[in-house]
Amino acid sequence: MQYDVVIGLEVHAELKTNSKCFCSCKNESSNIPNTNCCPVCVGLPGALPILNKKAVELTVKAGLALGCEINNTAIFERKNYFYPDLSKAYQISQLEKPICVKGALEVNGKTIRINRIHLEEDAGKLVHSADGSTLVDYNRGGVPLMELVTEPDLTSVEDVIEFLTKLRQIYIYSGVADCLIEKGQMRADVNISLKPKGSNELGTRTEMKNLMGFRAIARAVKYEIERQKDLLDSGEEIQQETLKWDNDKGENFTLRTKEDSQDYRYFPEPDLLAVEIDDEFVEQTKNSMPKLPDELKNIYMTEYNLSEYDSDVLLQFKHVNDFFIECVKIYNKPKTVANWITTDIMGKIKTEFGASPILISPQDMCYLMKNVDDKKINRINAKEVMFLVWDTDKSAEAETKRLNYIIDMSDDLVDGLVDKIFTDFANVVEQYKNEQDPKILNYLVGQVMREAKGKANAGDVMEKIKNKMN
Repeated sequence: MQYDVVIGLEVHAELKTNSKCFCSCKNESSNIPNTNCCPVCVGLPGALPILNKKAVELTVKAGLALGCEINNTAIFERKNYFYPDLSKAYQISQLEKPICVKGALEVNGKTIRINRIHLEEDAGKLVHSADGSTLVDYNRGGVPLMELVTEPDLTSVEDVIEFLTKLRQIYIYSGVADCLIEKGQMRADVNISLKPKGSNELGTRTEMKNLMGFRAIARAVKYEIERQKDLLDSGEEIQQETLKWDNDKGENFTLRTKEDSQDYRYFPEPDLLAVEIDDEFVEQTKNSMPKLPDELKNIYMTEYNLSEYDSDVLLQFKHVNDFFIECVKIYNKPKTVANWITTDIMGKIKTEFGASPILISPQDMCYLMKNVDDKKINRINAKEVMFLVWDTDKSAEAETKRLNYIIDMSDDLVDGLVDKIFTDFANVVEQYKNEQDPKILNYLVGQVMREAKGKANAGDVMEKIKNKMN
């Protein structure tokens, strides 16, 4: 039987605040367990929460970036459940009146509706030891956590990855979250169900919790779709349950039967007043919004004449885009800057979870680009200098001069070297004349450049060889 795949996401992102959501503890990671916590975030009796205004502002900003409506009144509730990383046995969250509702994000030519974005506190972290014991680190407990819930509008693995990729970009560019996936700052719960192709009746869904890393998410979603297909094809029923993905084994297993919202016994948080978000606050937040990826992409393609591919590469990581912008301010040749970043820099910094820092200054990078364009340094040597000054206090200009890479060979000297190569490699010259193979031409250029010890311009050498051929 053929099936339609139905997927909904719950995406959690830790907000970029200095302090936690309901107390003044630092919102930062620490290698020393249980040092960034206090009576409020570990839930000691009598400790009262105080709402972090910045967390509300960032949630509003995320909502505006995704076209959401902002509720003028938002309330907090207690979500009651017992788990060791939740010391007070309830989580301060939102259900009835979240901060943001009814947004959307375009993915793969379709509109993915956003049901809500609400603010809550993160739980602590369980640390499993080699001896089989489990410890709890409450440093993360109380960190402001923004949860986005989609409607079940996604229909494939590709939709899921594209949605999460675009959402992560928007969060980072709007300044609401760093979304460092390797640190668990962005996590996704994936709800999946299958229904007979063309049917309007949804099937029974399962939920996979706290998936991190796009590769792991893709594997987990593919696995669960196939698992449900196999069960349905064999006449079995899908059980509504919460699943845990084991990325090492490449399979999931049951954590518990799935709860519904009534199982959490939500009730209004008695220690927090309703949050009033007036239109003036929303307008101020809207006016403070930076340019987001879609707007920047339009600028790059229309004003800078960059290709869609180059624009997407530049915008994939915010610090790469920031580097591009700084370079263009110094050396106003966007196409040249984009070419160096996409062909040379990205290959050095791309990692599994994103991109490592660019460890050369815009000033040094622009020095190299300008001198290559002015034919004072050849590109191969410029790239070598770029990597020599990477992550050091050396300057590109000083290293270029130290290595004697400044092109200062006269035309007469270059002509003499070309004549020499034509004599020394007469058989190769004849072969090129007969075959017109670009590889042979590049070989001859390389021989001249070797004789010139990098002091000639490769483009000029190629032209001289072509002219002499004629």
